[in-house]
This record gives sequence, structure tokens and C-alpha cells, in this order.
Amino acid sequence: MSDLGPARAVLKKVFGYDDFRPGQDEVLRHVLAGEDVLAIMPTGSGKSMCYQLPAVLGGGLTLVVSPLIALMRDQVQQMNAAGVAAATLNSTSTPDEADAAWDAIARGELRLLFVSPERLVQTGLTDRLARIGVKRLAIDEAHCVSQWGHDFRPEYQQLAGVRERLGGAQVIALTATADAVTRGDIASSLFPAPPQILVQSFDRPNLDLTFAVKDRPRRQIEDVVARHPGRSGIVYASSRQKTEKLAEFLSEKKVRALPYHAGLDQEVRARNQDVFLQEDGVVMVATVAFGMGINKPDVRFVVHADMPGGVEAYYQEIGRAGRDGLPAETLTLYSMEDMAFRRRQVDSKEIGEERRRAEHRRLSAMVDLCEHATCRRQALLAYFGEQAPRCGRCDLCTGKAELRDATVDAQKVLSAAVRTGERFGAGHLADVLLGEKTETVSRLGHDALKTFGVGRDKSRRAWMTAIRQIFAAGLLTEAGEHGGFAVTDRGVDVLHGREPLALRTVSESELSARRRPARTETRNDLEGADAALFEHLRALRLKLAREQEVAAYVVFPDRTLIDMARHQPRTLEEMKLVDGVGAAKLAHYGELFLAAIAEFNRG
Repeated sequence: MSDLGPARAVLKKVFGYDDFRPGQDEVLRHVLAGEDVLAIMPTGSGKSMCYQLPAVLGGGLTLVVSPLIALMRDQVQQMNAAGVAAATLNSTSTPDEADAAWDAIARGELRLLFVSPERLVQTGLTDRLARIGVKRLAIDEAHCVSQWGHDFRPEYQQLAGVRERLGGAQVIALTATADAVTRGDIASSLFPAPPQILVQSFDRPNLDLTFAVKDRPRRQIEDVVARHPGRSGIVYASSRQKTEKLAEFLSEKKVRALPYHAGLDQEVRARNQDVFLQEDGVVMVATVAFGMGINKPDVRFVVHADMPGGVEAYYQEIGRAGRDGLPAETLTLYSMEDMAFRRRQVDSKEIGEERRRAEHRRLSAMVDLCEHATCRRQALLAYFGEQAPRCGRCDLCTGKAELRDATVDAQKVLSAAVRTGERFGAGHLADVLLGEKTETVSRLGHDALKTFGVGRDKSRRAWMTAIRQIFAAGLLTEAGEHGGFAVTDRGVDVLHGREPLALRTVSESELSARRRPARTETRNDLEGADAALFEHLRALRLKLAREQEVAAYVVFPDRTLIDMARHQPRTLEEMKLVDGVGAAKLAHYGELFLAAIAEFNRG
């Protein structure tokens, strides 16, 4: 495999980094040796460097397939800011931009060309590129090729044919989310022969993982946002209407919050995304239509207002937080209604039974993660086939959740479901268990059942929690059109004592929706004057970004400003040593930021 000495020199000179992130060096050795590579790397690990650096070092044209126009535009801006010739051809490109891109390709100057899969599968474009010559084909978000992945896109399956028309160019496929089945599907779909498959650790130790049952969810979301004043974050919701309502709610709380969903006017949607990408302190409230490939490094929190449909989607979505490696917070809210809704979603899809069973397994894994009893990080990594010790930081580790024998409680719930005819929901079952003589209970004669009042030793909230957990464990299933419950085969086994049931102990603090303070510290332990200087430099960065109409992090990411604030360089030679300051950015911004530091120190 290739010597990485020249690559390290380019990494420092062009990108301003002293060393590779974990996993990058292994992938780059194979890429620079000319081998086909499938790399599974967590979000924030620097996947894009695995094709950007070879494009600079090895010359020739690298064609990058990217699923979103915003991502392509973002990466082009970042590459041009670093002094690397890059362009994009997409539906928003003006004729002048397209002509400039083709001229740069013809002169042999362009190193990176970003295109969408929909555009690339057009024969005319591929044939024109084949005549010019493409050295390598980089396919980002490669899980989209797999019908077993969480974000299947049919156009991705045509990319193997594109490779052939390009004359068998080297292929680098990258994704952050792919289990073993999805990896096999990617390898067989995109490569004529088995590629080098490199799977990095899925661990993101800078992310705090917290799950909570919905209990005044708007307040729960507001609490997270309030812990990160002036910082960027994402709130995911399950419907278009909910995104707009939550954005309005946060705006009323003096938070700069914007909605994003597919039903918005395209111009409004694009403007909201640009504001989020380019400015600090914006909260995007969005459906999952937002975010794939979002390259904003300083997202400090991701909240799921509703339970995600699967672990892979959840992992990718929380991965949009803390891409700069600094601490970030995640919160996932869920309810029994979410679980039922997701199951109905799977059942309503027009798909084959094998695919339906696979999606139900994925959904069950997500439900298990919500109701898990030990370390969240341990459970999340286990889903991807990775073993890990308890993290000691997630909500379960810090809350010391334990398993309890819940067989008797489950038998009471299941008996109540059976004796009431297997057609009532959680509220009515709780009324029966608590001995509440409601109008419905009395009218139906359920106050005469043996199970009436057998649960007076617990609160309503405790029984509602137990019913949710029992439903999540697969002992109850939806029955009829009105949200009632029927007992499953496994539930029958538990009811008759043939199988025990252990459930997670839910503390009173969790029942009352109180949670521990977040571990988040976005300034990476900057204090006093250093923290004030960081804010001073952020203000300059925002001014420059607005003048240049680029995202603030294209000028410098937070991580670079933190390093600048800590070491306070006084000369260009000292500025060279700051993390993330390459030659082009030194020439472009060095004097401006040195002047800002000097101005701040003068007081």
C-alpha cells in the first residue's frame, strides 16, 4: 500500500491539519494504491477527505456522486476556499457556471466535480465525461444503493453502469450507516469484483445519548435548546405540520427557528437551509427530508421529537451533531403512539413480505433501543456488530437503570386486556387496574372483573409506563381501528407463566421528565478572556461569511477558532500552526484574524 508521507504534507499544506483522523489513513492507503474501496465510517470522521486528498495529490478528475444540491455546493465552497479547483453540475447551475466547469475540465485544472445520481445516469453527461477521462468515481451516501438500507434511491443502482461507461474508473464508496446486509448489497451492486471493505468504529464518544418518554414534549425540547443559547441545532419531527408548529413555538420563545419539509415552497425551503448552513444560532425544525450530507460541523444538538423508524436512520440523524468532534447533545422522545404509528407505516407499504419482515426487525431494534435497560452506547454499537464497554455517560449509565422482574405486572395488564375483550387502549386498561369507576368502566361492567383494582399499589403514570414497555416488548399488538390492544402469542406465554418478563426500572425522576444536566461544552473548556476572544472571532467570521455569501464554517470552523483563541498567534508563522489553517486560508484570512486578536488584546 501507498506511503502516506506525501499525503500528510498535502493534508497540512492544503487543509491545515497535522494528522489524519482515526481511520482516514487506512482508507487513504488503499485509495492511493488505486484499489476499489467501500468505507463505512461514522459521521464526523472525515469521509470526504478520503476522496478530496487523493484528488489533490494524484491529479486527474475525481467525479463525486452526492445526493443533495446543498451538499455539493457546500463542498465546492470548502474546496475552493482551500485552494482546490472544484465545481458542480446540477439543476441550479447557471449556463455560465456550467461553461466554466467544462472549461476547467478541458484545461485539466478541475480536481473535483460534484454531480447528483439523477444527473449522472443521463447517458449524454456520462459519455462526455468518458471522452474527457475520469480518474476515480467517489460515491457518497452509498447506502442509498441498497434496497435493504433506510434511504433507498433507485438511481444509485444505475451507478455500476456509469462506472463501465467511464472506462472502469476506480470507485470509492462511502457511507456512515450500513449493517452487514446493507454492506453486502452495496459491494455486489457497485463493484464488479469484491472491493476492500473497511469498517471503522461506529462510536461517536462526543455525543451524549439520551432517550425520554414524551411528557410535555414541547417543554422537553425547549429545555435542550435553552442549554445551547446562540448555538445551532436540529429538531426532527414526523410530520410537516408538526415542524411548522414546533418552529412557531420556539420562535415565540425567542429562538431563531425555521421549518423545513418537502411541502414548503422550494424557494422558502432553500432559503431556510441556506440560513441554517451559513449562520450561527439557528435551529432547524425539519422532517427527515432535511439533513443527508449536511456538512455543518458545529451543530450542538439533535432532538427527535418523535421516535425514528429505525436504528440506521437514528444513527445518521444524530450524526449531524458534533461533526467537529466537540461535545454535542442528542435527545430522542418517544411514546407508545410512536411505536404503533411506525408499525402501521411498515404494514401500509407496498413491498414484498421479505422486505416487510426486515423493516419490522429494524423497527423492533429501534424500540429496543428506546426501552433498553443498560448502556445506550453499548446497545447502539451492538446493532452494528461492535462490542464496547459501558460508556458511563449516557442517560442510562448516569441514571443507573436496572432490570426488574415484571412478570406479575405484565400478567395483570395482559389479563385486563383479555377480560375487557382485547379492544381497549392503555387508558382504559389503566382505569381497570386502578379500580377507577369511570362512566365507560361502569357502563361496560368492567368494575366486576377480577382484575378491577388489582393495581391500586401503583400510580396511573407507572401503569401507563408498564403498558408502553409491555407493548414495546411485543406482548401486546394493536387491535381494531381505535388503538385497542390484543395479546400476542408471546403475551399468552407470559400470561400463563410459561415465560418470564424483565423490564427496565423507570425512576421517579424519569417519570416526572426531569433529566441530568448535559455534558456539553461547546467552547472546549475555554474560559474568561479566551472564551470572549472566541466570540470576537466568531463575529468576524460571520461578517466575512455574509460578505462572501458562504457558510460561516467555510471561513473557519469552530474548532479552528477555539485553537486560535487558546494560542493567540501573533504572526503568520504562528498562525500556520493553528488547526485547520492551510496555505490558501492563511493567505486569505490570516492578516484579518491576526488583527482581530490584536484588537481584542488591546481592549
